[in-house]
Amino acid sequence: MNMNRIGFHYFPDCQHYQQSDLDAWLPRLKDLGAGWLVLDTPVARALPENFLQRLLEADIEPILRCQFSPVSPPSLEEFSLLLGVYARWGIKYIVLFDRPNLRRTWSGASWAQSDLVERFLDLFLPWGEACSKAGLTPIFPPLEPGGDYWDTSFLKAALEGMSRRGHQSLLDTLVVGAYAWANDQPLDYGIGGPERWPGAQPYITPTGEQDQRGFRIFDWYQAIIESVLLESRLIFLFGLGNPGDSEGTLQIARLLAGEEIEGVAATPDAVLGGAFWLLSAPEGSEHAPRAWYPPNGEAAPVVEAMLQWQASNPKNASPTPGESRPISHYVLLPTYDWGIPDYPLDALRPYIKSHKPTLGFSLEEAAKARRVTVIGSEGVYPEEVLRQLRSNGCIVERIDATADGTTLASRLTRLS
Repeated sequence: MNMNRIGFHYFPDCQHYQQSDLDAWLPRLKDLGAGWLVLDTPVARALPENFLQRLLEADIEPILRCQFSPVSPPSLEEFSLLLGVYARWGIKYIVLFDRPNLRRTWSGASWAQSDLVERFLDLFLPWGEACSKAGLTPIFPPLEPGGDYWDTSFLKAALEGMSRRGHQSLLDTLVVGAYAWANDQPLDYGIGGPERWPGAQPYITPTGEQDQRGFRIFDWYQAIIESVLLESRLIFLFGLGNPGDSEGTLQIARLLAGEEIEGVAATPDAVLGGAFWLLSAPEGSEHAPRAWYPPNGEAAPVVEAMLQWQASNPKNASPTPGESRPISHYVLLPTYDWGIPDYPLDALRPYIKSHKPTLGFSLEEAAKARRVTVIGSEGVYPEEVLRQLRSNGCIVERIDATADGTTLASRLTRLS
């Protein structure tokens, strides 16, 4: 089971980052098999280093979520200092902005102006480049499914704009965020994306057709990504599940973990992970009814369902602190019948000198690593190999060995 893809949104505020908070919540996160934790992040100060380090030591990957307004964003110059600090502490992923395709995200005047996507890119690109320069991987903000500006149209225009403006290095490493709310639809709603449902168009979903507004939103987003960039990108899913629907939420967890259920295919390898909404919320919060652990202290039924499922699958058990993986980052190099090519090693030489990853050709060794970067196409290392590594708890990314040296090194750097 690939429990590294299961995560949670933490609190819907920036007020619960004390040592006592982590003492209370870290055991519960480990019991739930969390591999990711989305943290709402202030812009005027850094989150406590010890809070983040303890998450990383527990093999829980933090995702910093910066929900500042596109109308009045903070000073990039000041926040850039924090980006460097976070990178030194081992943080890798950061979400910039949130749902820019909604009218309420903007002021009335700014929403009414033309070229909304281009104006958003004017804001996003400097921030994205600053993150990349600091060594962080920016996540393109999840859009409201449907939304006031149709999300698939917004995403396509944004990717085209980034490509047209020449931000290829940013596009090479960009992760795309998506709100994968089921919206009371079955989990196979929209499966197959626009290829299977060609009649669905922006703002119009004819009777008998299905669209992206469900859990399978990633099928639609990946189709858009591939149509613009001619290759796939990693996607991270936000806002998953409903603690009031234990069965449906558990099915999402099983799909993320690589299971196929009731004819619904498991989530593809391009889905980096997913975060369930919401671990907890303070008393009086509008989000409290959807918390797995409401402020009254009584866990929602979905918690027991998740714990029982994990108990029935021994591979789901989270490692204890003494069971940390002996290898931090393993680069699995390609090998062919005729021998070992020089190109990947030549392209990786500067990266190897700087970051000193473990290199090799052994799947057995790679399975002992926290992160594995597979260098080679599906013809060299089939998807089944990646699934085996993920089932062993590794976070896995593939990079085609034919990528140019700059692209290959830059993608690896984002994982370091």
